[in-house]
Amino acid sequence: MLDFLTQLMPNVIDKWPAFVQACIESLQMIAFSGIISFVFGLIFGVTLTVTNKDGILENRIIWTILDKLVNIFRAIPFIILVALLMDMTRAIAGTTIGVRGAVFPLIMGTVPFFSRQIESALAEVDYGLIEASQSMGDSPFQTIIRVYLKESIPGIIRATTITLISLIGLTAMVGVVGGGGIGNFAIQYGYSRHQTDITYVSCIVILIFITLIQSISNVLIQKTTH
Repeated sequence: MLDFLTQLMPNVIDKWPAFVQACIESLQMIAFSGIISFVFGLIFGVTLTVTNKDGILENRIIWTILDKLVNIFRAIPFIILVALLMDMTRAIAGTTIGVRGAVFPLIMGTVPFFSRQIESALAEVDYGLIEASQSMGDSPFQTIIRVYLKESIPGIIRATTITLISLIGLTAMVGVVGGGGIGNFAIQYGYSRHQTDITYVSCIVILIFITLIQSISNVLIQKTTH
């Protein structure tokens, strides 16, 4: 079996420790930036929803500022955003390379996208449920928890899945500028040294990550849809 794998992907086998390390780095970037982006994206998405016109905490100033910021950061191509944030990344993380240097730009590229996804998910909540919650004397915070978030769980899972899949693509992209992970491994060895087996295996690993996330998402959506 080992002989077969050696013949099939000789360069991957030869660089196996570096390949395993690249996989670990990709998972670290996805985990760290994904968790932080989920928290901030959820907060911003909820804020955009409740401060919008006719929202339970309508506030045009807050909504306008947050809406414009989200639009600006979503409009900047990620590879340019990484370059723009280099000085800030260095000040926050102490470096612009490796996992530490990649997490901050990944968060800045993911949060605006996830915020819009959450806003869309919350917009599907039946307004009658919101009115019922308010008529029962629930505070805005209770309405957010008991109605907006509880009723949007399947939508939030879908939004999280879409964002994670997008994030995997961004982690591969950030490898171009020394962010580490599978993307950096594929560029450094597969592309620069024309070792095509490394490129193919890197693509397969990314596809496996995406398939696992989508499969878990499908199960969770089925269990939470009512």
